[in-house]
Amino acid sequence: MWIPPCAEASNVGSSLTVGIQSVKTMEIRPLDPLERDIQSIYRLIYEPLVYIDDEYMPQPCLAESWIPTGNGRTWTFNIRRGVTFSDGSPMTASDVVATANYILERAKDEVSAVKGYYSNLKYFIDRITATDDHTVVVRAASGRTGYGLLYAMTFPILPETEVSQINPLGTGPYILSDFDPTNAIYLDANPNWWKSMPTVQEINFVCHNTQQAVMESYEYGRVKTIFTRSIAAAQYKSGSSSLSLDYRTNQLEVLLMNQSYNKLKSLKVRQAIMHAVDPDYIASHAYYGMVHRTDTPMIAGTWMYNDAAAAEFYYDPELSRQLLVEDGWGDSNEDGILDKLGEDEQVLELKLRLLVYEEPDNDVRFAAAAIIQEELAAIGIEVEIVTETYNGALTKLGAGSFHLALCSFAMDVCPDPGFMLMSGNTGNYGRYRSSAMGDLFKKLRTSEQYGPYRDTLMEIQQQYADDCPFVCLFYRGGTVLTRLMYTTARDVRELELLRGIESFRP
Repeated sequence: MWIPPCAEASNVGSSLTVGIQSVKTMEIRPLDPLERDIQSIYRLIYEPLVYIDDEYMPQPCLAESWIPTGNGRTWTFNIRRGVTFSDGSPMTASDVVATANYILERAKDEVSAVKGYYSNLKYFIDRITATDDHTVVVRAASGRTGYGLLYAMTFPILPETEVSQINPLGTGPYILSDFDPTNAIYLDANPNWWKSMPTVQEINFVCHNTQQAVMESYEYGRVKTIFTRSIAAAQYKSGSSSLSLDYRTNQLEVLLMNQSYNKLKSLKVRQAIMHAVDPDYIASHAYYGMVHRTDTPMIAGTWMYNDAAAAEFYYDPELSRQLLVEDGWGDSNEDGILDKLGEDEQVLELKLRLLVYEEPDNDVRFAAAAIIQEELAAIGIEVEIVTETYNGALTKLGAGSFHLALCSFAMDVCPDPGFMLMSGNTGNYGRYRSSAMGDLFKKLRTSEQYGPYRDTLMEIQQQYADDCPFVCLFYRGGTVLTRLMYTTARDVRELELLRGIESFRP
């Protein structure tokens, strides 16, 4: 990533003022974050057992080590000694167990509709206990005994007596000194932090109700740093007075293809659609480059990405036309729309509906849909764009009432896309079915060592490339605009946009 020169970037000083968007957060509840930017603040106050490093690998945090036994059925975490909460009270294994059990109880509550942000923990943990003050034993859930469990242990640890309270204590590098909902949040360095005292002693957050207001606050110098997913941030990327740190969100944009619809059951039709869509063109013309390209559900440039499988996804409209011809499609009446005789000798036309839904701060998706419509028309597929509300689209996706859908998935921190690729799973809206893929995920979820886990992820992506169930476009991106460099972290990512500020040394 290119960073323009800036004289101020050499020393952030002892304080930083950050502009964020916050209109919903009325209470400090780290286990129930309501807004993206607030989560980056929580990560400075609270710490997990395991953190994810620049290579997207799990590393020790409040747990200094761990070991799986019984083929991953049991994981033993050794809790770091000498760690205290910000009031000086010791952090022990009981706090870890209490926090996890609070998350699990809510996630498994069949009555309550509120499951909690970290509710996915229920898929990984069957039981968690403390054998002493510094040892936590996790009994893994059946079928989830693999390496991915470490990524699930990234939830914040709270004091045993405060897991359900507002503004609980944390063990992180900063403490909350003041909070004025929707207006301002003030953090001070935690004098009891178990690592070296941060150079940046104060971080002040100014809350705004819109992304436009955030941008204006930066433009007029009221704040030194902002987080934004607005494409308007592109205008600052080449400026000499701003640093631009591009980050990847967890939002994976995809073009779904409903395989319960007769015309899309054909692999060649799905492959033709895939080769007719140019994600790079969409990225540059609809999203102004604020994306991170990927051709599989995994994150490109990381250990989990299969470059060979990704190479099978490329823009080639001539190949698309060839595949459609091979599948029996032609233009018998020369109207520009492909057709062929069905099993009942009735003429089928290759006409599809493309579902698109409204989403806050993401109206550029409609521009992307228009590009896809033109690209598919060029190979003889007529596309009608159907606009829905978010809830309306969710209903149609769940019912399978669509042909194509341009939508996004919020990907979990754990590198395991089974929810969208396994038959019958919640995110498998395209009704993709593959026993081979199901077997691969069973293998993945029981591989407790990194090597076998990674190898199976490679196989999963190859199976994805072979079957072409949908088209991955990119992970949405955002930008940290700052006049003061505050981190040396190489992988700046959403929900941790201030990662590294605690260890920054000018």
